[in-house]
Amino acid sequence: MVSERSTKARWVRGLLAGAVVFLGATAAQAQTPVRFSLDWRWEGPAAPFAVALDKGYFKAEGLDVTIDPAAGSREPISRVASGTYDAGFGDVNSLVRFRDENPGTDIKAVMVIYDRPPFAIIGRRSRGITKEVSSLQGKKFGAPAADGAFAQWPIFKTVNNIDDSSMKFENVGFPVREPMLAQGEVDAVFGFAMSSYINLKSRGVPADDIVLLPMSEYGVDLYGNTIIVSEKFAKEKPEAVKGLLRAIMRGVQDTVKDPEGAVDSVIKRNDVAKKDVELERLKMVLEQNMLTPWVKENGFGGIDKARFAKALDQIGLTFAYKAKPTVEDVFTEEFLPADDQRKVN
Repeated sequence: MVSERSTKARWVRGLLAGAVVFLGATAAQAQTPVRFSLDWRWEGPAAPFAVALDKGYFKAEGLDVTIDPAAGSREPISRVASGTYDAGFGDVNSLVRFRDENPGTDIKAVMVIYDRPPFAIIGRRSRGITKEVSSLQGKKFGAPAADGAFAQWPIFKTVNNIDDSSMKFENVGFPVREPMLAQGEVDAVFGFAMSSYINLKSRGVPADDIVLLPMSEYGVDLYGNTIIVSEKFAKEKPEAVKGLLRAIMRGVQDTVKDPEGAVDSVIKRNDVAKKDVELERLKMVLEQNMLTPWVKENGFGGIDKARFAKALDQIGLTFAYKAKPTVEDVFTEEFLPADDQRKVN
């Protein structure tokens, strides 16, 4: 005959087991699904997002994040605007134009990733390109229509007083952009510095034959890629947006501390990527675009409002606003982690 004590013990164990199952199911249900768009493939610069996934930083914030690659820094904007994605990593300057062209769409930038934009003209010395803007006259360019860098050409030529009537711009696909330059079919291309430079080197173009003209060094005072979120996501799930940014911030900090380890998280998501190539690409982005003097002094993710206002003015040099936005229309700091959580070194 079973004793009353053993019966009671089994009852307690069963109750505890049921509680564990219930709590586990509740925790699983509490994970908020988030669809997130990268700006490009899984390459070195995407390391902070891969690290946040692999180290469980999103899950620790109660988020079930799915991250998909994209075909350029402008695509995440249309993806978020369509409602198929909740958030993304895209070019804030293209976002400004998109908002003005689609006034019913209230997408916001909520965290700056590239304090200095990677927009560049990348040419070859052997094709007559130098650091002087005058060397661009009469040249042929590979200019993808969907490219964020080419989108800034009107600003670049305006602030540098360039007459581009003697230049030829050929709309090329992203996959053939660097190959065409490597083969001499064009003299220069528009692109992100870290992408085109590394891709050219990997195709055998000597480093001393590659000339970079970063637009930020030629009077184009813009920001680069930011985290963007849909109005619906921000209004309905503000705590999820805050958690998303906290997780990304931790991914950034880990990437800064250990770039080589961070690249491993990228490599396993890209069968054709080579670690040495992606590590060089990542280090280039960290040094040139992310860890700027302003970021080191003021913390990661925020903006200098006066500079952002100047960027809106520059966009207006060549883009006829229907209704010029204020800084607050485009960027909000309300979801950023606390100041002491945004330090990088």
